[in-house]
Amino acid sequence: MTMRRRAFLGLAAASSLAGCGYRSVDADYAQPAGAVPKEFANRVRVVFWSSYGGANGKAVGKLVEKFNKSQQDVYVEVQFQGSYDDVAQKVAAGLIARQAPDIAVLSDVTWERFYLNDALEPLNGYFTDDFGPKIYEPKLFGEYVVKGQSWCVPFARSTPILYYNRDLFAKAGLPDRAPRTWSELRSWGPELARVQTGGRSLRSLAFAKVDGDWQFQGNVWQFGGAYSNGLDVAIDQDGAVAAGEWQRKLIHEDGHGYMASSPMTDFAGGLVAMAQDSTGGLKSAMSKAKFKVGAGFVPSEVAAGIATGGGGIGMLRNATTERKQAAAVFLAFLARPENSAWWTTQSGYLPVVLKAREDPELKKLIADEPNFGVAIAQLANARQQDAIRLYGRNSNVAIYTGLQQIYADNAAPKKVFSSVARRLEAIGDEVRRQYEEKVL
Repeated sequence: MTMRRRAFLGLAAASSLAGCGYRSVDADYAQPAGAVPKEFANRVRVVFWSSYGGANGKAVGKLVEKFNKSQQDVYVEVQFQGSYDDVAQKVAAGLIARQAPDIAVLSDVTWERFYLNDALEPLNGYFTDDFGPKIYEPKLFGEYVVKGQSWCVPFARSTPILYYNRDLFAKAGLPDRAPRTWSELRSWGPELARVQTGGRSLRSLAFAKVDGDWQFQGNVWQFGGAYSNGLDVAIDQDGAVAAGEWQRKLIHEDGHGYMASSPMTDFAGGLVAMAQDSTGGLKSAMSKAKFKVGAGFVPSEVAAGIATGGGGIGMLRNATTERKQAAAVFLAFLARPENSAWWTTQSGYLPVVLKAREDPELKKLIADEPNFGVAIAQLANARQQDAIRLYGRNSNVAIYTGLQQIYADNAAPKKVFSSVARRLEAIGDEVRRQYEEKVL
């Protein structure tokens, strides 16, 4: 079974949590297997499911270790579970088995399904003066507020940024900055194509084969469109079609773009001049690339606007009262400015705590390496994603599958998005009653 198929099944399970009759929102569920080490004996154990591996996973581990050594009442055990989709699948499966973590990283398009099905603990009752709405970046915190209650707290939040190869830009005679509009980016294609890399002409931009629908959400806004208005689908209308047509032309008419399994791998390898990807990959990209990495705002066109994304941390409602109270102590620890700032310096993710921006180490990092300040500055253009992608189960798959047809087959965006719209309308109908009851 492929990861994508497994992710689909997991999210399908999440969509039916409340309807299967197997769970009570008030029941206490067991934790995943594990034990408190002797050095932390007699503490309340909190299980934290994370989606961060590699360097970001090591940083999460250091934060957890710091927390465990900072107090004597709570022991947090972080358990890596794979991708965002993997975490969602495993949380859903755990709830079915009446065993679940106490807190988990949930992505921008998975936490809503658990909220709709009463699997998340409302957090307002755990907030204090030092841990609550006023300490977080309002845009990011507000995305988790529904019906006056907070259902997650921001942690590894991101926006796309535009990465560019400064060395290759210099060879092409281009300015040392990101293009300001998509039209300008397209006009730079011939200059970049004169540069040879890997035995062929350099191409301008790589598009993601899978999950490119997140970046494309912002591109649609930039061309004046939307995926949906509420759950009313709009991807087959002019703005979205124009965004898809721009990308089709770059690939199939200009020959300056292409679909990649991993745009950032190609970018770090010097195979493509630019990539539109998460700020959460900034530190990794800069460490892997053997050239000077530039970062800038994602281009605008008729409008600005970029999608927020990444992971927040939700508390599972079926944890015991004692474990939920202990988990809140850890969430408050992550919300300390110095810890939020340190996480940003290690990963490139946005500082989700306002005072983290005043941290001396983060300020020095941005002064020394301005790339780390790009996403913070660009946050002024950030918007919460359209509801169909957030609340419609597997709507992201429907959208990026459509994009693949444009990228690989030169399919007409108008025709592709007409078909995608019919699928999204069916997806929206599946969740409309819950959405109108629990969101509006």
